[in-house]
Amino acid sequence: MTAQAEITQIPSRRKFQMPSRNRMREWLDGYLFASPFIIGFFVFTAFPMIYSIWLSFNKWDLLSKPKFIGLANFTRMLQDPVANLSLYNSAYYTILAVPIQLVISFALALALTQNIKGRDVYRSGFYLPIIVPLVASAVVWQRVFHPEYGILNEVLGWFGIAPLKWLFDPDLAKIAFIIMSFWMIGRQMVIFIAGLGNIPVSLHEAAQIDGAGPITRLFKITIPLMTPLIFYNMVIAIVNSFQTFVPALIMTDGGPENSTLFAVLNIYRQGFQYFNMGYAAALAWEFFVIVVGFTIAQFFISQKWVYYEQ
Repeated sequence: MTAQAEITQIPSRRKFQMPSRNRMREWLDGYLFASPFIIGFFVFTAFPMIYSIWLSFNKWDLLSKPKFIGLANFTRMLQDPVANLSLYNSAYYTILAVPIQLVISFALALALTQNIKGRDVYRSGFYLPIIVPLVASAVVWQRVFHPEYGILNEVLGWFGIAPLKWLFDPDLAKIAFIIMSFWMIGRQMVIFIAGLGNIPVSLHEAAQIDGAGPITRLFKITIPLMTPLIFYNMVIAIVNSFQTFVPALIMTDGGPENSTLFAVLNIYRQGFQYFNMGYAAALAWEFFVIVVGFTIAQFFISQKWVYYEQ
């Protein structure tokens, strides 16, 4: 065998090719335009989360140097009745408010997809509260729930119901916040309206020809096809409900008798009012694990009731 033949039998190695000049320019342009988000994520999200993990093992009053105390914050967290009460308040509010929000927003979406006069005006009216700042909404609802001059007690008086001390009664305060949450269902309603518009009319026509009435078509066609959007709205609503903070801070400051002391408000108190920043970090991570775990559980459960066409 000649030397030339031996050379031809050696497998050729693929040479590494540098990206072309245009390709490198595209990468640089892409990262340049994405840099505000990337920098903001690392500075305002990733770094604070990593720092809070280290901080949860320390005692820090925002003034002196942090002091390492190991698992003392987590031990205190499990034994703190106020922390447990705040989690209960958040769970109570979420479990009652979210299902009612979904039912009301879905019913409104069904009504506002019908051919009614002034439909666009009604849609805008129900969506408008979303763009109102939370502080302004809290001040307005604080007036609505006023025991003497509130419009809600005025309406109840028409039916012979005595005025209620909504924000001053521990048994009614969380109910008042649940009622207030219905003010913010416009986003869910818009999503449901978009989903209802994508359901093929032919399915309803075929079911109607087969003798299916409106109720049957609702439960056999509309709701099954809307389950992905119902699931999406449910997950977002649960996460938002667990994070309730501004209304509780402005309207009741956690009272009366800590009945509206939600988890996020308790974390804020520990960190910025009592200056227990290490303990607040531990509470925040406990709350984060609970919310993430609850969300993951929803995704597993959704496989049994959410319908996808594919």
